[in-house]
Amino acid sequence: MRDFELIQPTTLEEASAALTENAEARAIAGGTALLTLIKHGIFVPKTLVNLKKIKAASDISYDAQTGLRVGALAAIYDVEASPIVRQHYPVLADACHVVANIRIRNMATIGGNLAHGDYQSDPPTVLVALDASVELLNPAGTRRMKLAEFLKGSYETALEPGELVSALIVPPAQRLRGTYTKFTTGSSEERPCVGVAALTTIENGICAELRLVVGAVSPKPVRLEKAETMARGEKLTPQLVERIASDASLRVEPTEDLRGTVDYKRHLVHVLVRRALSAAQPREGTY
Repeated sequence: MRDFELIQPTTLEEASAALTENAEARAIAGGTALLTLIKHGIFVPKTLVNLKKIKAASDISYDAQTGLRVGALAAIYDVEASPIVRQHYPVLADACHVVANIRIRNMATIGGNLAHGDYQSDPPTVLVALDASVELLNPAGTRRMKLAEFLKGSYETALEPGELVSALIVPPAQRLRGTYTKFTTGSSEERPCVGVAALTTIENGICAELRLVVGAVSPKPVRLEKAETMARGEKLTPQLVERIASDASLRVEPTEDLRGTVDYKRHLVHVLVRRALSAAQPREGTY
């Protein structure tokens, strides 16, 4: 292991200032992504800014008007196990539960997960479906950006030099109910080959709203607005679900990699969208 200069700020503001003053410095929290890059010699920063000593940056709170606020340093397991998240956003808790393994979930932070911009990750897919935003902190103050806009591509985000993800904001989900399902080509602990989030609002058997997002296929999560339009005002019959799944498989633009070819991933999108839509419909008596 190489030697590093280590800076240990006690506030996010101090951390942002340190990153701004040293262009070669990189923030580290859980380290599950950055340490892997360092270990393989892909990226070796000279200075690390340790965020783990910063207090109150991992709090999770909920307000009926503004929704969920998750401090960026909250571990993915903290989000998964939070009673607040489980009550108001169970689909987010489910997505966090299937991230890697319990050791990784206890180390990796939700802010680091989003800032890393890994397209083969579980939480971003659900968070885009939930219309989540990120709060970004820099020496000049804070700004807020929709997560769908923040994620620019594979390992590419809208973070500016010296900027940190300080919090995750999720608006009230109201009557949305849904599911997240994924497929891995190896063990269940691997990153997804395809992940699908489907959220619905069903009123009197009719789909009042559908949010459908496919992740881990393209460089960033893709919201399928055409499919959402097809479902709105309709009953999600097996025939309609099949049409939506077929359309979804054609609209995504898969990246071919070790986890599958383009055609293989399109097939998986078709299958997983169909499963997710079927699972997202409430059982009789749940509303």
